[in-house]
Amino acid sequence: MSRIGKQTIPVPSGVTIAVSASNEVTVKGPKGELKQILDRDIKVEQANNEITISRPTDQIRHRALHGLYRALLANMVTGVTTGFKKELELVGVGYRAAVTGQQIDMALGFSHNIIIDLPKEIKASATAEKGQNPRIILESLDKQLLGQVAAKIRGLRKPEPYKGKGVRYSTETVRRKAGKAAGK
Repeated sequence: MSRIGKQTIPVPSGVTIAVSASNEVTVKGPKGELKQILDRDIKVEQANNEITISRPTDQIRHRALHGLYRALLANMVTGVTTGFKKELELVGVGYRAAVTGQQIDMALGFSHNIIIDLPKEIKASATAEKGQNPRIILESLDKQLLGQVAAKIRGLRKPEPYKGKGVRYSTETVRRKAGKAAGK
């Protein structure tokens, strides 16, 4: 049995979970509401403030979906209770970011500024303290969407290995390469 899939998901107080006939799971909590459509073969049971996910057979497809849907539901429960947060750091001379409403305006060394429209589920803020690199802080209750948007922003200017310039996650370490060797 799947090591991830067989674990139960604890449901904190204030969180309600509903499973419809079409196998759509709705999780409501203090921060909002998330929905996920599950495969028709996967069964979800709720008892004693815990969610259990089961599969009908040991086929490879069912085994893969078992762990996947357990992880997705656990992320949904965490999202509606505490939420998720990603921090991006802009390393480079003249790199800046400003947030206005649901748009991020970034100067990343190109001839023009890059403007990204954010989905309504994501809240963003930008900080620029003296002596530190500018930071973009993204918060959301949907972990999948948050990671996708953060990866899109990072992909605009990935950190390069020689000087380390670019957009990186605050927890990311960039492996640096040596430059040209000195002359003989």
